[in-house]
Amino acid sequence: MIQLITPPAYGEFSSTLVEMHRLRNRVFKLRLAWDVQTSGDMEVDDYDALGPVYLVQMSHSGQVQGSVRLLPTLGPTMLRDTFPALLEGQSAPSACQIWESSRFAIDVAVDAPKGDHGITRAAYELFAGMVEFGLSRQLTDIVTVTDVRMERILRRAGWSLRRIGKPSTIGNTLAVAGYLKISRDALLGLRKAGDLPAPVLWTPVICAAA
Repeated sequence: MIQLITPPAYGEFSSTLVEMHRLRNRVFKLRLAWDVQTSGDMEVDDYDALGPVYLVQMSHSGQVQGSVRLLPTLGPTMLRDTFPALLEGQSAPSACQIWESSRFAIDVAVDAPKGDHGITRAAYELFAGMVEFGLSRQLTDIVTVTDVRMERILRRAGWSLRRIGKPSTIGNTLAVAGYLKISRDALLGLRKAGDLPAPVLWTPVICAAA
């Protein structure tokens, strides 16, 4: 299940957001050893203060297992303001039809359900949720900064990254920036590969996000 959390609902889902930030700390600080900002056992950065939309993947028992952050490119973005070197001299995306994703994180048990190519069902749900959200906002693309390992996962899932430039070493990570196409064909492919029989964002949420 994917919970879409917009700024007006932050208070209602405050406990879910706390668990999301704890998950991000486990993934980015403890597991990947990235140089990220933390507050206690939570990973929080300046972009979380900009009113992003969060997609939070939850187990059937309500446990937070994954998340991704979404911001419009008309305002500050990680690509423009934190990792401009990955643009290789190109202009950063800035359009109402393009949003940026960041802080994609999954933390599931080793025996968690998987879809095609050994990718967890939780990851497929988040991918599909990103596309469903994009379609609800009439987006053409999501731009992202990720590492080459995630780029390979996206390719195996059938949602390939269109690179903006060459990978570059940032800290202990080989990072790359690129676009992910938002389309119904992309969504159908992800649903098939992830064995997702229905939308991961239920209709009232999609309508509220539009």
